[in-house]
Amino acid sequence: MKRLQALFLRCVVTVFALLATIAVSPDARAQEFFCEVTVNYRQLSGAGFNFLDDFAELVEEYFNEHIWTEDRFLPEERIDCSIQIVFQEALTQTSFRTQLIVATRRPIYGTTQSTNVVQISDDAWQFEYSQGTPLIFETERFNALTSVLDFYAYIMLGYDYDTFSELGGDPHFQKARRIQELAQAQNALGWDAMGGGRRANIVRQLLDPRFKPLREAYFKYHFDGLDHFLQDPPSARQRVLEVIGSMQALYDELSRQYTLDLFFTSKYQELTAIFKDSPLGTQAYALLREVDASHSATYDTLVQ
Repeated sequence: MKRLQALFLRCVVTVFALLATIAVSPDARAQEFFCEVTVNYRQLSGAGFNFLDDFAELVEEYFNEHIWTEDRFLPEERIDCSIQIVFQEALTQTSFRTQLIVATRRPIYGTTQSTNVVQISDDAWQFEYSQGTPLIFETERFNALTSVLDFYAYIMLGYDYDTFSELGGDPHFQKARRIQELAQAQNALGWDAMGGGRRANIVRQLLDPRFKPLREAYFKYHFDGLDHFLQDPPSARQRVLEVIGSMQALYDELSRQYTLDLFFTSKYQELTAIFKDSPLGTQAYALLREVDASHSATYDTLVQ
């Protein structure tokens, strides 16, 4: 119960939540994801693709009903995530090129609000699927369809664990890397590190010691910043500002990198809201404009 223990160290679990677990079966407590999957195949030319209507439910069950870790999750601890699958081209009647967008959210302690943790878009997913094909979990054997699902399941787990304990996502990122290595050995599309594939880039950077400050920042931002915002807004803002400062040091050392982009893509609107009309707004603006120039128009509101 490593993740649950981490939560106990960081927040007070209410009596009602504890009582609720008594009525929940052990298997239900072990399921990690509460994931909503949507499928769009309107871009496909021709008829005969109605069987894809069931694909969303199939993928949803794959994420939500499988047990991904050895940790036990309370129902309210399940990771809230969304998965969009956009079918872009039918290469044959059962072979498809698609775009996958995965996103996870995390609750903010003491509030009814949640925060985006990560959002990743992957447009290099190509696989075979025919009606009635089961999705079989088998991470040590490459499969063009399920290996991508497994990879992003572990990436989402890793990011979530990193927000609750410093570098807590390591075991899950390691599993994602193992999947990436197996796929790359098969010369599979979208997995090649040399070709700049996003899957290879993200797992390489997440496990690169040079990116340790970014991994640590996820914990500090969420626990030291957001989770304490209700109790002490000025101190929480200061901690978030320190996180941005650590990002600046990493940016200066490594220049723009994909995982840094992922952080700010998920957080730029939230960061703007945190520092809007605050004494730290001008200082935050200067840092954010430097490390995340692509969202400068949004950050400009901090000094208007």
